[in-house]
Amino acid sequence: MTPTAAEPATRASIPWALTGLSLSMLLSSLGVSIANVALPTLADSFEATFQQVQWIVLAFLLASTTLIVTVGRLGDLTGRRRLLLLGISVFTTASLVAGLAPTLWLLITARAAQGLGAAVMMALTMAFVGDIVPKARTASAMGLLGTTSAIGTALGPSLGGVLIGTFGWRTIFLINLPLGLLTFTLTIKHLPADHSRPAMPARRFDNAGTAALAGTLAAYALAMTVGGDIGGALGFGRSAGVVGLLVVAVAGLATFVRIETRAASPLVRPAAFHDRTLRPVWP
Repeated sequence: MTPTAAEPATRASIPWALTGLSLSMLLSSLGVSIANVALPTLADSFEATFQQVQWIVLAFLLASTTLIVTVGRLGDLTGRRRLLLLGISVFTTASLVAGLAPTLWLLITARAAQGLGAAVMMALTMAFVGDIVPKARTASAMGLLGTTSAIGTALGPSLGGVLIGTFGWRTIFLINLPLGLLTFTLTIKHLPADHSRPAMPARRFDNAGTAALAGTLAAYALAMTVGGDIGGALGFGRSAGVVGLLVVAVAGLATFVRIETRAASPLVRPAAFHDRTLRPVWP
């Protein structure tokens, strides 16, 4: 029987729920690393330069990086199980589009959508642990998910190489279809349903803070990856491109902090940093 909002996951459903969460973590981490090994093949297939095909990886990373911090708040407003199911659906559908993409730019767009779905999957998978396992087993469940994430990251290049060499590059994306469907099925059957709650007004979501944080993370990620290329393309020099993006990131961070101190429902509550229980313990 599927758990309800008032009924936590039953003992019999816990292994299946953890399996679904583990697959969710595996898919999202696998999506990060599996495409790296395919870039030379994709450059040949689409007759593109390496600077162009590297956006297949960057689009995924930028999309997942800019969204992952806001997912928890979105889950509070819309329901975590509902949002996780949406993330799995987006990731799986985007994998199908990526596997069938006839053009490079459609593939890059699909990878960005994959990154959005992966951000939801990575963030909410960890958030669900406390809802489905007893408190005494929380640490072991978190360790399982962390191990699964590491396995996905390590498995990506080798699995990608085997699939490309045997079946072609499209299979590195199409392999997500059966795994995504299985993950969706386990999630909808075995994770606790969302608590029913009255509709939240739009003002409860920190739109300004979300936009500032997304811009900050995007500028920093671009500075660390293709900042030099952007500066060179604009005629400012490679170093100037990196420095310029870092300046934008610092300004964005300052703007984000200012917004959060004044927001009625901040994305990150500044007062939380004064809580002694949340501070790191140094040896």
